[in-house]
Formats: sequence, structure tokens, C-alpha cells
Amino acid sequence: MKKWTKKDIDKSLVPKLAMGCGVSSLAAAVLAAKGYTSPEAVRDKLEVSELSSPFLIRDMETAAGLINEAIENGTSVCVYGDYDCDGIMATAILATYLTEAGAAVTCYIPERSEGYGLNKNAIDKLHSEGTELIITVDNGISAIAEAEYIYSLGMKLIITDHHQQGDTLPRAEAIIDPHRHDDCSPFKYACGAVVALKLVAALDGGDYTLALEQFCDLAAIATVADIVTLTGENRLIVRYGMELINGTDRPALMALKEISGYSKKTVDATALGFGLAPRINAAGRFGSPMTALELFLCDDYDEALELAKELDTLNGQRKQTENDITSEIYAILDKNPAILNDRVIVVCGKGWHHGVIGIAASRIMEQFGKPCFIASEENGETRGSARSFGSFSVFAALTAASEVLDKFGGHPGAGGFTIKSGMCDEFRRLVNKYALENHREMPCYEISADLALSPADITVENVAGLDVLEPFGMGNEKPVFIVENAYIREIRPLSEGAHSKLKIVLGRNEFEALRFRTSPDALPVRAGEYCDMAVTLSVNTFMDKRSVNMFISDIRSHNFNQDKYFAAQNAFEAFMRGEKLPAAYYPAMLPARDTAVMIYKLIPTEGITVDNLYFQVCGQVNYCRFSTVIESLKQLGLITVSSENSVIKRVRVTRKADLDSAEILVKLRRFTEKKG
Repeated sequence: MKKWTKKDIDKSLVPKLAMGCGVSSLAAAVLAAKGYTSPEAVRDKLEVSELSSPFLIRDMETAAGLINEAIENGTSVCVYGDYDCDGIMATAILATYLTEAGAAVTCYIPERSEGYGLNKNAIDKLHSEGTELIITVDNGISAIAEAEYIYSLGMKLIITDHHQQGDTLPRAEAIIDPHRHDDCSPFKYACGAVVALKLVAALDGGDYTLALEQFCDLAAIATVADIVTLTGENRLIVRYGMELINGTDRPALMALKEISGYSKKTVDATALGFGLAPRINAAGRFGSPMTALELFLCDDYDEALELAKELDTLNGQRKQTENDITSEIYAILDKNPAILNDRVIVVCGKGWHHGVIGIAASRIMEQFGKPCFIASEENGETRGSARSFGSFSVFAALTAASEVLDKFGGHPGAGGFTIKSGMCDEFRRLVNKYALENHREMPCYEISADLALSPADITVENVAGLDVLEPFGMGNEKPVFIVENAYIREIRPLSEGAHSKLKIVLGRNEFEALRFRTSPDALPVRAGEYCDMAVTLSVNTFMDKRSVNMFISDIRSHNFNQDKYFAAQNAFEAFMRGEKLPAAYYPAMLPARDTAVMIYKLIPTEGITVDNLYFQVCGQVNYCRFSTVIESLKQLGLITVSSENSVIKRVRVTRKADLDSAEILVKLRRFTEKKG
């Protein structure tokens, strides 16, 4: 279960933003919820009409001059990229322009096994092939030693990147990176492909016309894929890029749209992020990034279609591998359920594909609402990825556990690490020790809603008016709304029970609400009940009739007291970890025998989710006592609880169990008696 938060807005801003920006009242309320206080602020962030001059970026003019000179002189140039979507798009942009300009150009993208960025073996290979000038895209800002090695071999280097600068800059003829400490360009949040596009504009004298017409589609895909902010100049890139993609004659995009099901659909930012980009990224994870680059360099549709099909196959392998890894993680959690009571989830396995364990860490983090560190041992080395949220810093936690790490890096939200041999258990202990000492109250994984809706707000015109805020993404997230006290008239299964469709009544109006990846049985509510929902909205058109569709992010019984729930959950998990609680907590956690029997009898033989069961009894039992009952039944072997879907199932038993003998009840009674 996730915590819901709702933003406080100054309602007096809504009419001012609606009039000043020419938007609907609902869109204006969303803008106010996102922190905009004036039409001018909205225009500055969301209505950018032009890109700043590329020559405002430090070293851009120098780099353009050197590269144009290299084109004229026939200098052998290599564009050196990165194996993710951003790096592949950046390589395609710059290499295509240089080729069309008549340069002697080759491309190199390291395989994932080589690691990120410049490496000595690749440099040796390029040197042996006669490369004279290396131009990096989406990497290079931290390649201090590699840059010196390039110059020791008589080659030259130009760096284009968008990552943060360290204490020292590498040796290079020019270093183009908006995050350079001495850079004064106005927009700092371009991805690597947009930096490459700006370099192309600089090579064309600073005019963006050719660069945008030829490459804005690729830059838009990279911008969405790299999860950079969709504010400022990035909005212009993505908006215009989506126009180009929807009317494309580029063979690569025609083929990608075909194999991903978008040939006859409008491509938006969601389609870029979840349809096209994952297939491009799959090349670097499960095949070779050069396959994706070949796709974007080819001019023949039939060839492009074959390459796109290969990427689609690789993406299918990625999905299957991701599912296999998460299934193994669930098996580990089922075997060691104490891990789920930890402040931070740490799981170490063997033979897991390193290209997807970061994705698996994100899935586990979102499911259980806790920071997650997933590692895998292969060939004697245990490498991992971590994901976090809120105030809990992955990098700080890794720093605290550095004594058992060979290497690590990252930032507050994500990171990578290598654990010393035999130190996985100690790593788990140290990360959780850091959490205890620095986050006595751990952050909750939240659904952050922009505002609560009244029935009068939910009109086709109001919802259609939200389109002016597109494209949605990082820094301009799709609005989430709270719908309260909705009466559930009907619940139907979709796709053989994989999804659920609810018919709900608000005021005098009826709406349809969809809950994906949740069957009707797994919903914590039933037809005939009142519920609250966190939703996103869209307008559906069918047979020339328009209606509002709701997509449910989370759903719960009406008037559910989440503050009490999360406080009780934290107290129960702290007890399970052996942490000391206030003396009054222990008797409040100890259930009566009749309560345990009642809860046990409510568990059907076919199973029920933990949340569903709790909502049936929450008016009679606090969450601490409920959790104690579930744990005692589990300890006695009377039930199983799946970590994958939180389904409780009865276990067929042949002997009578003594409920009072459950370890958790014995322990609680001991603490309660001490209080007495």
C-alpha cells in the first residue's frame, strides 16, 4: 500500500493562471499545484519557443572550428558513443551529419561488457585503424586517464557530454558540457543527444534549421529515454520531435513503430518512453548497441525492418530475463521473509543479468515501498544496482558500507556497486545500520497527487484541456488526481482477469475506471462499496462520442486512515527487527485469541491478498494486531504469504495447532508482562 499526498495550492492563483495562460480551470489548478505562481513562470518553463544559441556553451565555437577543419582536411574521425538509448541517438546524429558533410568518419560504441565510456582497449583499436580525432558523445567528462592515453598515441580528443564534471577536466581540444563549472549557457539539462544536436547546429554556423529538421526526432527519443527534465528547451525538442516521428519517413522509425504497435497510433512521450526507447536500449543490454546504431544509419526500409525485429526480439529477452530475476528474488524473499521487515531491502543472487538488475531493483522498490539494493555474483564478482526515493540517499548508504565494497558510485536516487567476496550479509547489515542511524523514520513511497476532484471538475472539456501541458515526463509529470467517495456500481475482469474495469458513480455521473495488472479478486474493494482512488485522466473517443476515462494508480476503501496504517506498519516492522518500542505499544499489538480465529476463518482456500483481508477487518482490528495474527499463523505453518502478490493461502493441516505457542505471541506477552 502506498501513501497518498496532496499538494496545497493557493486557489486565488487558478483564475489568474487560467486567464493569463489561456487554459482550462483544471489545467490552471494543476499548474498551481506544480508550483507556478504566474503566467510568466509558466511560459519560462513550459512554453519555450526557441533554443539558445549553441555558441553560448563553453568550447562550442572551438569544437565546431576544429571539426569543420577536420572535414576539409580528410582527417580520420571516430564518433565514440555509449550503449544506452541516449548514447546511440547521439552517435547517430553526429555520425550522420559528418558523413553527409563528407567527413572520413567511423563510429564506436563500447559493448556493455567493456563498461561505460572510453577504455584503453577501444582506444588501441581506434589507433590501429588510423583514427586521428576522437569525438565523444554522451561520455568523456570523467575520462582523465583515457584522455592522456589518447594523446600519448598521437591522437586528439573532443568531448561532448552532459554529465557532471569532477574536480579535474580531461585533456582535450575542446570540452562541450553544460555542466562544466565554467560554462555560462542558460540551459543545463540537455541529454547527450541534444548536446550532439547543438554541435551539429554549431557546425552549420549556429542555425538550428537543418539540425532540427534532420535530428530532432532522435533527440526527442533520447530526451525521454534519459529521463531528463521535460521543462525549458527540452519541451521544444520533444514536442517538435514527436511531430516528426508521427509523420516520419525515416526507415528506422517507420520500422520501430511497426514492430512496437504504433504504426497507426499517435506517438506521445509515453510511447517514446515505453514503446520505442526500451527496444533501442535492449540492444545494449542483450545484444550489441551497434545493431541499434545500424538501424538508425540505414536508408532501406526492408533492412530497417529486419534490424527492428532483432531489437524487438532482444527486448522480449529483456522482459523475460527481468521476470525471471524478479521471480528468483521473490523466492529468496519467501524463504527469508525477515528481509522485507528491514528498513532497506538487500538481496544477493547468482547469475543474474547485470543489464536488468537495475530494472528489477526499481520494481521491488516500487512494490514494497523501500529502498532496494540488488546484487548478483558472476565469475567470482558480485555487482549490483540500487534504487531509492525521498530523502534516503543511495550514494550515502554505499559510502557508509564502503569497507565491504571494491567500488561504488551513483547519486541519491540510484547507484552501482561491487561487493567484496563473501561480504553480502555484512553489506546488508551495514546498509540497514546506516538507515537506522540516519533515518529513524524511513521515507514512504508516495503517490503525489496534484489535487482532489469534485464531480463537477470531471468533464470532457476540462480533461481535454490538460493536453496543453503535454509532453509529460520528468519535471512535468502527468497530473494525478484524488477521487473521493466514489460508489462502485460494478467490477468486471478484462483480458481474462489480468485487469479490472470499474463502473463508478460520482454525484449524478457515471464513469469507467481501469486498474491495470490487478484482477477483480485482488482489488481491496468490492462492488456496492465506496472507495477513494488516485487516478490519471484522459478523453476517450468511440463512435464520435467523447467520454472521460480514469486510470487507477491506487485504490482503497473510503476514509481509510493512512497515517494510522503506516505508523502501525512501521511499529510492527521495528518490533520484528528487534528494535525497542514504547512500552504501551506491546499490549496494543497483542491480539485476543478470538481476533486471531476470526481473521483465520476469513481466509478463503483459494487465497486473498493481505490488503483485501485487512480492509475486511480494519474497523475491528488495528493494523499492528492484524499483522501479528498473520505472522503467528505463518509461524505455525497454517498459512503462506507470497511476496510476489501478497496473497495469503491456507495450508492443509493434519494436526491441531496451539496458537499461543507462536513465537511472536510468546515474545509479545513477555514484553507486555514486563510493562505490567
